[in-house]
Amino acid sequence: MDYLLQVKIGALVGLLLLTVFFGFIPARMKWFRETSGTETHRVVLSFISCFAGGVFLAACLLDIIPDYLSDINAELDARRVDTSFPLPEFIMAAGFFTVLIVERIALNCRQDAMQGLDQERAPLMQANEHSHGHSHGHGQGKASSTNLEGSAHHVHMDLQAHSSFRSFMLFFSLSLHSVFEGLAIGLQTTDSKVLEICIAIVVHKSIIVFSLSVKLVQSAVPPMWVAAYVGVFAMMSPLGIGVGIGVIEAQLAAGALIQAILEGLAAGTFIYITFMEILPHELNSPENQLLKVFFILLGFSVMAGLTFLS
Repeated sequence: MDYLLQVKIGALVGLLLLTVFFGFIPARMKWFRETSGTETHRVVLSFISCFAGGVFLAACLLDIIPDYLSDINAELDARRVDTSFPLPEFIMAAGFFTVLIVERIALNCRQDAMQGLDQERAPLMQANEHSHGHSHGHGQGKASSTNLEGSAHHVHMDLQAHSSFRSFMLFFSLSLHSVFEGLAIGLQTTDSKVLEICIAIVVHKSIIVFSLSVKLVQSAVPPMWVAAYVGVFAMMSPLGIGVGIGVIEAQLAAGALIQAILEGLAAGTFIYITFMEILPHELNSPENQLLKVFFILLGFSVMAGLTFLS
């Protein structure tokens, strides 16, 4: 086994262990899983979530999208594809709309199921009150109250569905990107470049997996599933390194265009999650707005600094 291959295998093992370690901190600590903590606990957790939002925003704008645009443009140039249509951006939009459509379908199915379940459980007298509410003021008030309670229940369930689904899509897009990060290590031909990229990815991915784990815990994902998510996510970069090593050893050059297209779909997915879930979730609440913006900027700045240094 030559030295370069040893360095790549060492990078594979190191990435796996460090990602698992940082991912399990929020998953295993009871403090992060508390849902009925003090006001201070909720505020601090909100600030951590804002910091994570800044991390994901920087990962989206400074890491995932630039990497994808560089790869897809290189592939299009290599194949002499010359068109005025913004094909790279269209691929990202396809990823964005794929998540949007799948999420809407999932939420509509869930809402229909919940409505059917509520109708099966509704008492007969309650139905009569609803049907005669227009002729009796008191009955109308009671029916309205019942409607409000029912709608509040539906809103709560929809929010939970939103959170769980989007958390999964966040995990999926980050995992796919991690495969490509690992692939970049596996395809290197010098040991110095392998170490340089590996150190940058270790620091970057440690912050990312910590932020991902916080989001999963906040989304009320069961602890066993959080552990499974973190475990699978931890294996993505090593998987990419293994694929890259295999490609180098087998002298294969095909598949680069497919990789770039998958990167574009993952980038579109990440854009959706960042701007439709993570940032609105924190900024829509009126408390501590300026401090929340500060922590978002702090998370963004940390990732921007790491990107600049690497």
